[in-house]
Order: sequence, then structure tokens, then C-alpha cells
Amino acid sequence: MATQAPLPPIPGTTLFDSEQAKKGYALNKMCFSFNSAECRAAFLADEEAYMRQYGLNTQQADAIRARNVLQLIAAGGNAYYLAKFAGIFGLDMQDIGAQQTGMTKEQFKAKLVAAGQ
Repeated sequence: MATQAPLPPIPGTTLFDSEQAKKGYALNKMCFSFNSAECRAAFLADEEAYMRQYGLNTQQADAIRARNVLQLIAAGGNAYYLAKFAGIFGLDMQDIGAQQTGMTKEQFKAKLVAAGQ
């Protein structure tokens, strides 16, 4: 079986690989729970207790408190699971994209429209 050479890093991008998956397991498991309305309500009722229930580490808990998607990705978060977290606060993928690029949502939407022309 041939081994693949490591891919070169992409500046400004956190690659979601097996290490990130292990690192973010608790965070992603918690975010997956937000598929349930009861779990979303429990989180909103007591965020700290909910994070403790899933065993989030300090980096993950701080990123949740800050509602910072880039910090959540650095803490091992997977974008698909993080979208469930963002949805609790009425945020969509354009909000997340804007946060990732340092733009306002309106600027990010305009960039998307311009790229499609």
C-alpha cells in the first residue's frame, strides 16, 4: 500500500483531518446534539452545564462563549456540526463565511454574487 505525501498547508485554513477530528470530538458531538429541539433548549437554558455535560475543554468552551467560528474550527470543530450551533442563534452559512473572511454578511454576499457573474 502506497503512502501519500502530506499535503502542503493552505494559508489561513485549518485542515479537518484525523487529528482535528480527535481534538474536536466532544465539541462536534455536542453540536450534533442540536438536531434535537430539546437539546437546543437545554443549551440555551444553561450553556455552562451543557458544555460540562459533553466535556468540552477550555479552548472549546471559550470559543463557544465567544460565538467565534474560527476559534471553534481551531478547537477541532467541523463546519457541518458548527452550522448546527450557529443555527441556534439564527446564523446561516453566509454569516459563518463572513466571519471567516473578516467581512460583514452584506460584503460576503456581494462577494458571492460577484464571483457568480
